[in-house]
Amino acid sequence: MLELRPNCEHCNKSLPANSNEAMICSFECTFCNTCVDEVLKNVCPNCGGGFCQRPIRPKKNWRDNNYLGKYPASEKLISKPISPDEHNEFAGKLSDISPSER
Repeated sequence: MLELRPNCEHCNKSLPANSNEAMICSFECTFCNTCVDEVLKNVCPNCGGGFCQRPIRPKKNWRDNNYLGKYPASEKLISKPISPDEHNEFAGKLSDISPSER
């Protein structure tokens, strides 16, 4: 079950459970789409993977109690701002490789 983390790990932008701006890697590292595109170059600074848009959990119980009310989003803030120089060196090795090939 996704945690639906509440903020961008780099810039600390609020990313509520219904945000269309939340991007995650396969380990659920969470960043805003601006940081993913402009700072991270679609390379997760924690694992080297790529990102995709985080799904939105339904607010309403449409079926079998699979909704935000029963499975709320995390409230735990994670802040790990990256060093642009270090990330550019790291991402430089990976950004030209498709995430599916990393």
